[in-house]
Amino acid sequence: MGQVRTIRTSDWKDGFLLVGNQLALDFLNTRPVQNGEPMELLPDFTALLRWYQAADLLSSREAASLQQQWGQSVRARHALETMRALRERLREEILAWEGGSAVHHSIVDELNRLMAEHPMRTRLKEKGHSPSTELWFEPRQPEDLFAPLAHSAAMLFANVDRNRVRKCDQCVLHFHDASKKGTRRWCSMQLCGNRLKVAAYAARQRGHALRKND
Repeated sequence: MGQVRTIRTSDWKDGFLLVGNQLALDFLNTRPVQNGEPMELLPDFTALLRWYQAADLLSSREAASLQQQWGQSVRARHALETMRALRERLREEILAWEGGSAVHHSIVDELNRLMAEHPMRTRLKEKGHSPSTELWFEPRQPEDLFAPLAHSAAMLFANVDRNRVRKCDQCVLHFHDASKKGTRRWCSMQLCGNRLKVAAYAARQRGHALRKND
């Protein structure tokens, strides 16, 4: 049964970018820009299930079961299209929210409706002498996949400091800056940080060369 985990061990996992430090932001980042063109990482229901696995929301057995039951269905395609539409509404909302705007009533109502229809659940998990709780959901049909997305978006707006949620200075990816100093400006060092450092180094070298020629 689907569980929500927050561990991120790499920028890329199975072809997906996981740099957001928040599930809702990782979902936004399934439509990056490459060579100036938007790139859809969720073109079909199979890709959606792969993303849920990469995000540690579904086990391979759960994904295989959903694929077998629903993979070629109109219902699965509709769920995917509705999720992608939600992603773009969240993108606009998060950009405005990062800039200081209040969350619109329409998004609040939509997330509340999704959470009511597809709720996350809490269960007790044994862990040595100190049991802990974890969030989980039961993915029986395509629409159940809304549960962790709606919950994560709601928790983002309600509990995360908007000043720590940013769009990368160099690309369209979003992230939650969980660093101690709170000065992160790139989606990741691997993707954009190194590129910016190389550009800065090249600019310094050009400056040195110009001064020598003066």
